[in-house]
Amino acid sequence: MLLDTLPSMHYTARMPTSRSTPNRRLENRVRIARAERGWSQDDLARRSGVTRQTISSIETGQYVPSALLAFVLAEQLGRPVDDLFYLTTHEGA
Repeated sequence: MLLDTLPSMHYTARMPTSRSTPNRRLENRVRIARAERGWSQDDLARRSGVTRQTISSIETGQYVPSALLAFVLAEQLGRPVDDLFYLTTHEGA
């Protein structure tokens, strides 16, 4: 799939922290948006140019998509990027 061949960074969705900065994580609502359209992971993967495994990994938080892929997913799901992906703060994590 086209987007699977582009270089991307594999990393945990945590940002480095200091004493005064709480942990922040990137969360997503991709599964919810996909279900609202009645699409399977495979449907969204085909429409977005990635594999079903990529969609699964994004939905479970095991993989953080590139900015390009985040925008493609948002476009396909008809949602703003910041509706699908958002930062959360986890104190003491």
